[in-house]
Amino acid sequence: MSTYHLDYLDQLEAESIYILREVAGQFERPALLFSGGKDSIVLAHLASKAFRHGKIPFTFVHVDTGHNFPEVLTFRDQLVHQLEVDLVVRKVEDTIKKKSLTEPKGKFPSRNWLQTYTLLDTIEEFEFDSCIGGARRDEEKARAKERIFSVRDEFGQWDPKLQRPELWNIFNGKIHKGENVRIFPISNWTELDVWNYIRREKIALPSIYFSHNREVVDFNGQWIANSQHASLEVHDFVTTKKIRYRTVGDMTCTAAVESYAETIDAVIEEISATRISERGETRIDDRVTEAAMEDRKKGGYF
Repeated sequence: MSTYHLDYLDQLEAESIYILREVAGQFERPALLFSGGKDSIVLAHLASKAFRHGKIPFTFVHVDTGHNFPEVLTFRDQLVHQLEVDLVVRKVEDTIKKKSLTEPKGKFPSRNWLQTYTLLDTIEEFEFDSCIGGARRDEEKARAKERIFSVRDEFGQWDPKLQRPELWNIFNGKIHKGENVRIFPISNWTELDVWNYIRREKIALPSIYFSHNREVVDFNGQWIANSQHASLEVHDFVTTKKIRYRTVGDMTCTAAVESYAETIDAVIEEISATRISERGETRIDDRVTEAAMEDRKKGGYF
């Protein structure tokens, strides 16, 4: 009699698929927040495996800041077509006009803080009772405070002190009308886990995750893409570097890392050698204050 032992990637996959099926079973109008980044792509892959014999029961939602990498948007549209899922795109620019919000200023103006308004409006518009996200606990310390099923009140706000216990993989999705649950199926994964899974499953990714030449500007020791969204000054020096991105965000707030990693194996080797989290190394907006992410999450951010 042979005994089959799951390796750690199998265990992570099984847990995530279980969570996705729990979402489908407990909620009436679930959405999957899809940015086109590696974590949301892995979520889409897991969903396709969880419901391989039928249609994925989640509406994909992209909150478009207008400052996205073109390669990511192209990849998003290709994947949505391939998976045959419904995609809802709502633009931050429209929210700015509708609510008369103040457009961010500066050399690299980021609309990340304004995504919350668009997301909450989208949840209300489609009456989504749950939103699946690709957050991981190793990204940023505020993420580690959150449960897998994270309840938000009728205003979309998160209180880290009011978290439900999740013992023995029992997830409580009961909510009152107007409340919403954010769900994080890969919460127990690390960045390295995600990349090892991508390698094993042969998951395609946008090209920006691998080394390429791009025009960048040195901004406080970080390389930011030169784009039409930047307001450069006379003394700013634009140069071409061999870079790649560890995470996907606005072109104006996501820094690149110098890299020659052109393959998944090379990326994994590079990540294995670093001791800095991807957001800690590459997200400018997370450096505004020490509690920048937590403050945004309390207000309704992803």
